[in-house]
Order: sequence, then C-alpha cells, then structure tokens
Amino acid sequence: MNIEEFRDFCLSLGEVTEKTPFGKFARRYDSILVFYILDHMFCFTDMDDFTSVTVKSTPEEIEEIRMNHSSIDAPLNQSLRHWIQLNLNGDLHEKEIYSLVKRAYDIVKAKYSKSKRRNRVNPPVS
Repeated sequence: MNIEEFRDFCLSLGEVTEKTPFGKFARRYDSILVFYILDHMFCFTDMDDFTSVTVKSTPEEIEEIRMNHSSIDAPLNQSLRHWIQLNLNGDLHEKEIYSLVKRAYDIVKAKYSKSKRRNRVNPPVS
C-alpha cells in the first residue's frame, strides 16, 4: 500500500472530503492528511512519512485490536479512548487496515448522520 492507493480508498467510501488542517498550528504538521465524513474526522496519516494511519474506533474495539496485534501505538494528539494508530509495517495485513479505516468511516458517519437528522426534526431555536 502507498499513500496514493490509501487516499483513493478513503475517497471511494463516499461523501469523504480531505484537508490538511494542522499546518496552521505548526508548519511541521503541514503533511498531515485528514479524511472527513459529514465534516468530522475518521482517519488521518502523514503524507511525508506514510508509516502509520490513525483511525477512529470504539474503546471496546481498540482493546480487542491491541490484544490481537503488536503493531499498534497510541495516537498522536488524539483521545486514547477513541483513536488508535495502526503501524503499516507491522503485523496488520493491508486488508485489515482497510477494514479498520472503513469501520472508522462507518462509526463517524452513523454518529453524525443521527445528529443531522435530529437537527432537521428539531431545528435550533433562535
């Protein structure tokens, strides 16, 4: 897997946008590519050092992934409870990585689709 293949996969999931939002905090973060669904992050990676991918997950799934794989690290600058870093050169197969990225997409899409539906039914009162 390379960064172009990974990017194509993420964008193929539907309604996905990409940005490099962290450069405004520090120039060294210019190369962090973030993928969004419904304006919420589900995955990010460093384009200049494509050795890991950080994905959204659930606490239960993170624990299970940690128990079954050694190539997992704590995510940089993210909640340890809801994010996990997948090292690409470890014991996770490419298919598993793509599956975990898709799962991250599904988690975020489900959560924020519900809140958007709720807001349409109960619009904010001005």
